[in-house]
Amino acid sequence: MTDPSGAPVATRGPVRVVGTGLLGTSIGLSLATRGVDVVLHDASRTALALARDLGAGRTPAPDDAPVRLVVVAVPPDITADVVLAELAAHPGAVVTDVASVKVYVLDELHAAGADLTRYVGSHPMAGRELAGPVAALPDLFVGRPWVIAEPAEHDALLAVRTLATDLGAVPVTMTAAEHDAAMALVSHVPQVAASLVAGRLTSASEAALALAGQGVRDVTRIAASNPRLWTSILAANAGPVRDVLVGLRADLDAVIDALALADRATGPETVAPGSLAAVHAAIAHGNSGVARIPGKHGGARREYRVLTVLVPDAPGELARLLTDVGHAGVNLEDLRMEHSPRHPMGMAAMSVVPDRAEHLERELAARGWRLAS
Repeated sequence: MTDPSGAPVATRGPVRVVGTGLLGTSIGLSLATRGVDVVLHDASRTALALARDLGAGRTPAPDDAPVRLVVVAVPPDITADVVLAELAAHPGAVVTDVASVKVYVLDELHAAGADLTRYVGSHPMAGRELAGPVAALPDLFVGRPWVIAEPAEHDALLAVRTLATDLGAVPVTMTAAEHDAAMALVSHVPQVAASLVAGRLTSASEAALALAGQGVRDVTRIAASNPRLWTSILAANAGPVRDVLVGLRADLDAVIDALALADRATGPETVAPGSLAAVHAAIAHGNSGVARIPGKHGGARREYRVLTVLVPDAPGELARLLTDVGHAGVNLEDLRMEHSPRHPMGMAAMSVVPDRAEHLERELAARGWRLAS
């Protein structure tokens, strides 16, 4: 078997995917496009039929060969129960789960006295704010880390590493506790923060919402996530998430106190010493944190030039812009769209390597595009 690029695929089917939400269906789609036999299961007949119709795999048949690998893709609060059932039902298969919490699942399995020689906890660092089979993408995992939690038996570990590699992901080995602490910081607390900020918008006036720009859209994008799923995730990783939130609360309190002092001032000369410095320090500390986020391929963060192009709000205009960028021979490192309500133009902010920026500016201008200064 080979993947769409012609690379060989080492994962052998049948692979059983339990749970046809975003991750489960994406795994099925990715394997199926690589010629791997995927057998789907979901407690919801509707979700199962939809994932099947999307091409993520097939439903079980009476004469099916024994499965080699089981991928459990269900919410964390039921993951351990499903893993136990799959280990019992498929005694020759390696079983992995892709829940975003690992210690909770592992503790539940230990408490049940499970034989874990065929179990590997794992978690692909890929997702979207959308949910369900229709949100699935076959290339969702390409270039993304896929955490494999120790301890695990060699053969089982190899099967899951092979799966991750075949789907284009980058296997990363961590302990379950290390994984959960990391997830609290880089995924779970950002979800809470985005939801809290977005929640403040529910009482905002229409006039205020009409002023919403890219800043609030960026901060609140993931606030559209599934509340039921995220309640399960946060409850399962409560300790590490709470620890990060306590630190965040202390930082927020320092800013609140500083702004209170500034608010009581009657003029610049009466601002309490140190209050503005505290605000400045909080923003600067954020600059330092952002600078540590790896680049798009996992290496050192790179600085890019951002070219902002005015795009008419009409069918085909964005596609025409991207085509012209391609004709200019320039690779886009990132693309962000901003479109204010009732405005006839959108703005496409395109990140490119600095030494290609001037060339792209000239090429786009020659093709009639207006660039914002």
